[in-house]
Order: sequence, then structure tokens, then C-alpha cells
Amino acid sequence: MWLVIFIEAMEKRDFKEQLKKTAHLARLYLTPEEEELYAKQLQDILDYFKKLQEVDTSNIEPMAHVLSLSNIWREDEPKGSISQEEAFKNAPEIENLGFKIPRIIKREE
Repeated sequence: MWLVIFIEAMEKRDFKEQLKKTAHLARLYLTPEEEELYAKQLQDILDYFKKLQEVDTSNIEPMAHVLSLSNIWREDEPKGSISQEEAFKNAPEIENLGFKIPRIIKREE
């Protein structure tokens, strides 16, 4: 259903104008030839969506993934960690058993 709504909304848009607005927001500078090319490509994508809408999917179960995977995560296993000395080995400065970093926010007094 969302695809139908998307297609109907996109059919009412001027792809070239939408492309110009998006390019401006992204600070992209497109030539008129590029605008024409990308507008055509967007129209081709929309036409392909329309073609997909014609496929009968009434007997197909909705799915979230193309493969039937249930739980692909590994089991949690406790493991050792590095020592505090090893963690601080490459630190430029240490203060109170922590990494010392430059202040980035000024204190107001």
C-alpha cells in the first residue's frame, strides 16, 4: 500500500524542480544536461515501481528478510579484557586513572 501512495505522490511532482531543490540543499552544482539526465533516471525508477505494482503478490507472505533466518547472533561468552596499563599505553596524558583531554567547553565563572 505504501508503494501506491509513494507512486501517486511522485507522479504529481516535477522531477526537474525537485532535483534542483535537492541539489541546492546538498550544495551540488549540476549542469542542465545533468539535471535532464537525473530527472529522466528518477522517472525511470518511478516507471519501474509502477511495473512492480502489476505483479500479483496476493499469495505471497509478507517478510522482513529474503532469507528465513531467525537468530543469527552468536552466544555471549565472557572473555578477558586488556589491563589498565595496556589501555593507557598510547595515551598522551593520564589524570586520575583516566585519559586527559583538552577542555572543549569554557567554564563560566
